[in-house]
Amino acid sequence: MRPCAALATIAGLAICNSLGAPGDGSSEADSGQDDKSWDFSFSTYTYLAQHARDYDNPNFTADYGRLHLEARYNYEALKTGSVWIGYNFPVFCIAKVLKVNATPMLGGVFGDITGVAPGYYIEANYNETFKASTQGEYFFEAGNRSGNFFYSWSEFSALLPKADCVRAGLVVERTQASGNSDVRRGPMIEFEHECKGKNIKLTTYWLAPGSRQATFVFAVTVETK
Repeated sequence: MRPCAALATIAGLAICNSLGAPGDGSSEADSGQDDKSWDFSFSTYTYLAQHARDYDNPNFTADYGRLHLEARYNYEALKTGSVWIGYNFPVFCIAKVLKVNATPMLGGVFGDITGVAPGYYIEANYNETFKASTQGEYFFEAGNRSGNFFYSWSEFSALLPKADCVRAGLVVERTQASGNSDVRRGPMIEFEHECKGKNIKLTTYWLAPGSRQATFVFAVTVETK
């Protein structure tokens, strides 16, 4: 997905949503986004590569109504951090069955590489059974156009039959922290458990299986609401 096309799509959907098309359930989605309470999420992704350096990628997010804040480390590059500010808004909601939300963001990147990055996060949820999400950013390196790069991470998953806490699906990603800038795909499986008001997810990804770039990624995510 081209970054300009993705941002144009978000803008177009936002305009359609603001016009309040009949039957789109926009008022229900808006009321949910306007809740004034903090939601937090912490995740860490451990990359175990076959022919590259292993590393961890921790991420932290905080949401308060429409406001989205985020911090990442070892995502754009190793020994590099980034901080983000974004705006949450519902694209549409149909009878509380199909929900699509989007968050355009702007980030600052610092460390081994330095620059700015416009980005986005889009999530679609169909009856809590099928989920799709995509996040991307276009990094503009300060003083060095050759360092510009488009990062993306997309997931498509579904609940397994008779297993309401296990999801399986596919992941497609393009990053370069490990030194590989190719698009990689692979299967994923996720176990989800709720404990004392916290949602805990354990996810395993297998990127580029069977190739020299094959990498296992083990993720742990804790969400509080």
